[in-house]
Amino acid sequence: AKNGGCFIGSAFSCIDILAYLYSNIFDIEKIKNKKKDRDILILSKGHAVAALYGVLAQVGIISKDRLENYLTIKDDLYWHPNPNIPGIEFHTGSMGHGLSIGIGMAFASKLNKINNKIFVILGDGELNEGSVWESVLIANAYKLNNLVVIIDRNFRQANLKTEELIPLESLQEKFSAFGWETLLCDGHAINEIQKTFEQISKTVLDKPRVIIANTVRGNGIPLMEDNSKYWFGDFNEKELEEFHKMLDEGARKKWYKMEPYESKLLSMIEKNEKIVVITAENRVSLRNIPEKLNQNFIDVGISEQNLIGIGAGLAKL
Repeated sequence: AKNGGCFIGSAFSCIDILAYLYSNIFDIEKIKNKKKDRDILILSKGHAVAALYGVLAQVGIISKDRLENYLTIKDDLYWHPNPNIPGIEFHTGSMGHGLSIGIGMAFASKLNKINNKIFVILGDGELNEGSVWESVLIANAYKLNNLVVIIDRNFRQANLKTEELIPLESLQEKFSAFGWETLLCDGHAINEIQKTFEQISKTVLDKPRVIIANTVRGNGIPLMEDNSKYWFGDFNEKELEEFHKMLDEGARKKWYKMEPYESKLLSMIEKNEKIVVITAENRVSLRNIPEKLNQNFIDVGISEQNLIGIGAGLAKL
């Protein structure tokens, strides 16, 4: 609240999973001392890093006082993970690349005969990215049984529901068809999370595993739950006090101003009817542009690589 907002809804949908991993799975001392056999976490949905900062502070990997430096120039605590922060292994946030990084680390562990596991948390929206499915194929081909993917299945992308834009279901059948062991759980029910991870620890398989954790964006704060308006939030002290009360019992956000961008784009559209706008699930920021353009507006979901290719093809003709 003091220095700027965060991607609050996404952070709250994966916080229970992160809390369980750091409280029950990971050896905190190994992480602090960067032991080679430490378990590794890659938060591919890097915009949810506010949840990770909180957990790292709670378990003592970073100090709680350091959280006061969030979004200041004197520290590396910002909107996406930075490996300069203890406990964070890799830069992420460019959607769809975290699993590739995790696969590389899983390969390295096997080549160096390190007995650990690599955990990758994916947002369901980033499953629009083709690089994710390339990684899914590779992990199965090389039988990377030291790799565990957790999908934060909150059924939300930035502003729309996943099934309204680029449908993903049935995820369980898709991953099974790709050769992965597929498990389901309620991503907010600690007993279910525990049973799922216990199942993984008790069985040895010659394949990678994926946990599809059904979650709710903004979980724990009724005003935010499954609400597209709370993809990002920047709150004042009074609002934060109210949210704390809601969490203990168990408002409105401020948007960054997009009017100048919209105004300039609208003026260009008025002059050129051939303009086509392509977005990767960011239509709320574009305000009235989608309605104005109608069929000349294309939303490809969180498929940034495809956005570039589609744009190149459109510009060619």
